[in-house]
Amino acid sequence: MSEAAAPSRPTSIGVLTSGGDAPGMNAAVRAVVRTAAHHGVPACAIHEGLKGLVYGGDLIRPMTPADTGGILHRGGTVIGTARCKEFRTREGRRAAARNMVDRGIDALVAIGGDGTLTGCDVFRREWPELLAELVEAGELSPEAAAAHPELRLVGLVGSIDNDMSGTDMTIGADTALHRIVEALDALRSTASSHQRTFVVEVMGRQCGYLALMSSIATAANWVLLPEQPPAADWREQMCRDLRAGREIGRRQSIVVVAEGARDVDGNPITSTEVRDLLESELGEDARITILGHVQRGGAPSAFDRYLATLLGSAAVEHLLDSAPGTPAQLIGLKENRVVASPLMECVQRTRAVADRIAERDFDGAMRLRGGSFLRSHNILRTVQQAAPRRPVENRRRNRIAVVHGGGPAPGMNAAVRAAVRLGLDRGYEVLAVRGGFRGLRRGDIHEMSWMDVSGWVSDGGAELGTNRFVPGEEDLASIAEQLAAHRVDALLMAGGWSGYESAYVLHSNRDRFRELDIPIVCMPMTISNGVPGTELSIGADTALNNIIADVDKIQQSAVATRRVFVVEVMGQRCGYLALLSGISAGAERIYLPEDGVTLDQLTADVHALEENFRSGKRLGLIIRGEGADPVYTTEFITSLFQKEGGDLFDARRAVLGHIQEGGDPSPFDRVHATSLTAHCIWYLAEQLETGSKASAMLGFQSGRMQFTDLTSYPVLIDPRTRRPREQRWLARRQLARIMGS
Repeated sequence: MSEAAAPSRPTSIGVLTSGGDAPGMNAAVRAVVRTAAHHGVPACAIHEGLKGLVYGGDLIRPMTPADTGGILHRGGTVIGTARCKEFRTREGRRAAARNMVDRGIDALVAIGGDGTLTGCDVFRREWPELLAELVEAGELSPEAAAAHPELRLVGLVGSIDNDMSGTDMTIGADTALHRIVEALDALRSTASSHQRTFVVEVMGRQCGYLALMSSIATAANWVLLPEQPPAADWREQMCRDLRAGREIGRRQSIVVVAEGARDVDGNPITSTEVRDLLESELGEDARITILGHVQRGGAPSAFDRYLATLLGSAAVEHLLDSAPGTPAQLIGLKENRVVASPLMECVQRTRAVADRIAERDFDGAMRLRGGSFLRSHNILRTVQQAAPRRPVENRRRNRIAVVHGGGPAPGMNAAVRAAVRLGLDRGYEVLAVRGGFRGLRRGDIHEMSWMDVSGWVSDGGAELGTNRFVPGEEDLASIAEQLAAHRVDALLMAGGWSGYESAYVLHSNRDRFRELDIPIVCMPMTISNGVPGTELSIGADTALNNIIADVDKIQQSAVATRRVFVVEVMGQRCGYLALLSGISAGAERIYLPEDGVTLDQLTADVHALEENFRSGKRLGLIIRGEGADPVYTTEFITSLFQKEGGDLFDARRAVLGHIQEGGDPSPFDRVHATSLTAHCIWYLAEQLETGSKASAMLGFQSGRMQFTDLTSYPVLIDPRTRRPREQRWLARRQLARIMGS
């Protein structure tokens, strides 16, 4: 920030959480306090939300970085939340203004929903008048009022519903989705055992995000949303669909009902009504499960910790950089970029959705939700069918083959399931290549049916098998022969570095082998997030959550013994997992392959650890990417810290290993594997139906799904380090330094 802007800095920044609690709020509070301290600005925590503003006293007190230790992984909000009727009155807001000025607070970070943010904006706009009234009443000196002429305000959305305009994701929504998916996965096994139907009610009074995404992530058979009521004959249609599923051998049915679901006439559709309908019309043994507040509880997911940290830090930066008189802003994440939007415009757009629903303008409500919401709903309707649409008679059916390449990544099975069902529904034949490109060479290729992939969406690993084999010159003729023998018209490669390399080998030899001249699309699936053409890969989110779950346990152990843990994570020469897990777990230091490790750095880190433990710190966490340095290994660094720690602390290492690749995929990886696969099928369909044979890499770029010509693959990679030349996530290194300082 320039020196010219320095005089307009806030004197002190207050942070509060209000309304319903959401996992990740503590991470946001921590980020606000630490970023403020980094810039030399005091921070105060306002306890019990808006009530703390009004009542003041011990409810508003300074908060230092040391006070935020150990709160990152905790659910709820450690500074409390409460709704406050008094704040809705002029007298209550005047008391709040006096309490803030008395403590020198003239900037506020409010974390909550639209009600909290609206109330805080009213407070901001009234601020000069409130101070004038206090001066007139003799409760505030003119000098104190003059020192704080305005209240700066930024808002962060803490809401599990993901229902706020101005951000693609709200703090807490990803964790709530984890809770729902865990419950639905557990219910599916017991439902299957008894051939039973479960009707599951999830939160979402005006927003069906949780219901829709959890249905995609768990292969639910029917979903009822507030924004998109079913057709007038929905009862008959639902019974018909669930009966069809039973007839093809499905042993269980799951119906997900958002708490705000309604029919086209605006009448509520309750879980009890659905249960009674299924029992009476189908003779089903149907049970209701209302998940309730368990969706709010527990430790935040890796993404919510990262998101809240990112937005909390950005909120402080905005307060420090904004000019006097700047309207209140909402800090959010749009297209994977931190953005500031006028707060009240976001509130108005959010409430417009509820207005559309109340007016029964459901198409308008869906449009306001955005194109991705509508596309996800359409994808779900296709994959949850009991069978595909009948193909057009007397028309040759194109054949699409699906193959993996590279290491296993959670979400691979979800991608294959989506490819099979979306491809069959378009009238194509879908082939599965077992054993990666080695299997393609030997002709291990099998046609898939609709029910072959039943239940795959939630399974970890890779049912088709994968490996790091890359075809050589001597393999091309055999692969071309197998593609011709199985009449493969297009190829979908879902995998990592070796898969991309293999796809490019086939693509670059299409002039030599006519059979290789087919459209190929590559979909990023690797836990290391180290392939070109994308900012994010399927599998990385699951790996991050696996890392965070283990590191949380490690830190509990370390607290008891005054210990530093050096944790090694996977990623080869790409430091994505190291950096993001370090931010999400609260690491003091992160060693990345992109930066390397020097002896001077290690010496400085030893001194920093010594100083921290002398001042009362009880644990230390260092995250090291496995490829950070060939000399300064995890064992070396641990031994160094153990030797230099003396009586202050000891050191241990933890190499997490392949557990990072294992387990069921996270909700994010399931949903986005399905969504990316849909885009791949649409791309290949366009090539096949227009006679084109272009090949591409699909990826998230600037938060959008975009295709990059496969021909550009060599230009986008660094073959020496085996990672993309551009890695935008590296911009988060400064955030990690601020949080770890």
